[in-house]
Amino acid sequence: MGKLLVQETNLQDVKLITPAVYGDNRGFFTESYSDRDFKEAGIDFDFIQDNHSLSTQAGVLRGLHFQRGDKAQTKLIRVATGAVLDVIVDLRLGSPTYKKWEGYILSESNHRQLLVPKGFAHGFVTLTDNVNFLYKCDNYYAPEADGGISFKTPELNINWPIDLDKAITSEKDAKQPTLTEFEKDNPFVYGEI
Repeated sequence: MGKLLVQETNLQDVKLITPAVYGDNRGFFTESYSDRDFKEAGIDFDFIQDNHSLSTQAGVLRGLHFQRGDKAQTKLIRVATGAVLDVIVDLRLGSPTYKKWEGYILSESNHRQLLVPKGFAHGFVTLTDNVNFLYKCDNYYAPEADGGISFKTPELNINWPIDLDKAITSEKDAKQPTLTEFEKDNPFVYGEI
């Protein structure tokens, strides 16, 4: 079956991936993941956990999350219904794109996927109601390694497309430290957090 379109991004090691999509008057078909096709495209990770979240309203903001140390995760992200602005921040000390962020529109209509390497903080805001957000991980969730930084971190100056004071978020995400506050207590190691 089809092949993948793999695009480099401005953030080191981050890739946008679009699988082949076959559509007609009934809808479409796509192989959202083929281990063989991904490996042939140079994307060789052992994904061992699939996660799925539903956000029922536009304006839901989740993140910015990561796992630390040997529990860090590479993620392969896609949106099955709706649309999001997906935002990632490079937190790998020594990386040429350290503390840089980018945002990518992922939606049910563009079928794009985002490969987020270990060492990145990740979050998204829903642009539509009823967003089904799916992602594969190459490491299991580990509560003891859970970390996060505030989506309002001033030194990052992320251009979220909503009024952050009206964001629908969790209490945990609303209380995350800024990147500067986090760094005071948590030294980073290149390649992982």
